[in-house]
Amino acid sequence: MRFAFILDPLDSLKAYKDSSIAMMRAAQAAGHAVWAIQQPAIHWSALHGVCAEAVHLEMLADDAEWFVEIDRHVVPLRDFAAVIMRKDPPFDMEYVTSTWLLQRAEAEGAHVFNRPQALRDHSEKLAIAEFARFAAPTLVARDAALIHAFVDRHRDVILKPLDGMGGSQIFRVRHDDPNRNVIVETLTHEVMHQGTRTIMAQRYIPEIVDGDKRILIVGGEVVPYCLARIPLAGETRGNLAAGGTGVTRELSVRDREIAGALAPVLAARGLLLVGIDVIGDWLTEINVTSPTCMVEICEQTGFDAAAMFVAALERECAVPA
Repeated sequence: MRFAFILDPLDSLKAYKDSSIAMMRAAQAAGHAVWAIQQPAIHWSALHGVCAEAVHLEMLADDAEWFVEIDRHVVPLRDFAAVIMRKDPPFDMEYVTSTWLLQRAEAEGAHVFNRPQALRDHSEKLAIAEFARFAAPTLVARDAALIHAFVDRHRDVILKPLDGMGGSQIFRVRHDDPNRNVIVETLTHEVMHQGTRTIMAQRYIPEIVDGDKRILIVGGEVVPYCLARIPLAGETRGNLAAGGTGVTRELSVRDREIAGALAPVLAARGLLLVGIDVIGDWLTEINVTSPTCMVEICEQTGFDAAAMFVAALERECAVPA
């Protein structure tokens, strides 16, 4: 089968840690042809439908030079066995536009994962509201008075934008923080005493010192290991992009409870790959755009989540649309 991966620029990907590259290598190892597409190349016309310039890749084992380009030409997305959306956030209007184009491609016969509508419907931060029984106390608002009242109530909180990734713009704010007002003003883009951007506030979870656990759900099945991203000393962010250290662990009973409850619900909506974040016993995020940590889990345990993803993709492609 031919699989097309919608990716960030190829020269920006790091083979030693990138889950997308692990997936493409696993797909080639399973006998499939691997193609890469850049988001700006996706387009629609009445004559040809949704198409994109696609690059046929030969995957290499070398992490420095990890691919060779075999061919490139414009291809209707329906001609691929599957199209895998792996473009990183920000989840901006260009990302939304891409989901509209991919949904049109679905109508023309393409198999797209994660499904475009599901990508739009699941804000990676706000999606936890559906599963609030597993989440720490949380507020989503842009009104400064509501946010300050939440800080006063819980005394120690995390504030973050709804569209960030990799630990960007995440602040820990205590009730007596002298910078509290300016942090809220900055995050909410306050203008004339009124916020113009909605943010999330969550009660601080002290167990972050033991790691922010990334748990992968593939085709409705829970990967039995998580990657606990442990913050640097003095940091509150465990994200690897913020300097955290990734340590693989077996899932706890609570981890399995949370992931097991979410897995069938999210899979039924066309979310083939999901990465949920759990700190201590609390669900904090549901990542659906380009979940990662496959490489670290495989290196430390031998469990190949990328091969698991390709097997799930094969099953999905074998099911008549």
